[in-house]
Amino acid sequence: MFQATDHPFRVPFDGSFSLAQSPTSVTSSLNDKALKKQLKRDQKDLDDLQRLLYAHDQFSLLLVFQAMDAAGKDSTIRAVLKGIDPAGCQVFSFKQPSKQELDHDFLWRTAKCLPERGRIGVFNRSYYEEVLVVKVHPQFLQSQRLPFIPDLNHHELMDQFWDQRYQSILDHEKHLALNGTLVLKFFLNVSQQEQHLRFLSRIESVEKNWKFSDSDLKESALWQQYQAAYQTALNKTSKPWAPWYAIPADNKAIMRTMVCSIIRDNLQQLNMQYPKLNPEDSNKLDHYKQQLNL
Repeated sequence: MFQATDHPFRVPFDGSFSLAQSPTSVTSSLNDKALKKQLKRDQKDLDDLQRLLYAHDQFSLLLVFQAMDAAGKDSTIRAVLKGIDPAGCQVFSFKQPSKQELDHDFLWRTAKCLPERGRIGVFNRSYYEEVLVVKVHPQFLQSQRLPFIPDLNHHELMDQFWDQRYQSILDHEKHLALNGTLVLKFFLNVSQQEQHLRFLSRIESVEKNWKFSDSDLKESALWQQYQAAYQTALNKTSKPWAPWYAIPADNKAIMRTMVCSIIRDNLQQLNMQYPKLNPEDSNKLDHYKQQLNL
């Protein structure tokens, strides 16, 4: 089965991850200009690897992005996939579930968007919302009409309920890995101070006003609850075949370069090659070449 490449910001598989000790900002030996050049090189590598992934046609790649508001999910996805053939990738954004989605289990709406073999799928938010925002707002469970929801005030039974959801996610991701889907998950770890600066930028820039909502401030006020939910989710579900990476997100240039290089490194370790013709068809190529040179 797939084994994730090592990285300083890969979440450990033993449940020892501490979000409080995970930095939101790091320095780089590269200046902004050098970071852009590095990102451009990594983008070129990803483009080459995507072509190989498509031709090999046995694996698929699923990229999951989770973060607090204003962490930079959209711009990171845009930067990492810049230059990749649009026919080889697909991006889905998951917000508040629709009535149809609520009529199914919580994995249904994302499962039907999984990438085919040879393609890259990107989830901007994902099924992890069900153990993040729903855990912070457990009253949302009432709209899901589940037959076995415990009393929301019964903490022990609610803990068991969340453990069941973590297990469903683990089973789902292991099933994907066993069937050739490389799952890479990125938590863009932004500080609350930086988040508020980006909110201010959205308020002060006319072209960014549409990005801001008063609900952003309401959710930010629940920062500690979200941090606890993220820490638990990452510890419960970071596995060698579906690792989490807690990427420092206060500096967008460093974050994007880091994400791109992690994806490249993991794709490079897959045993992929371009298809080879059988001897009979290969022997015909010289004949075809002669015909074309007439």
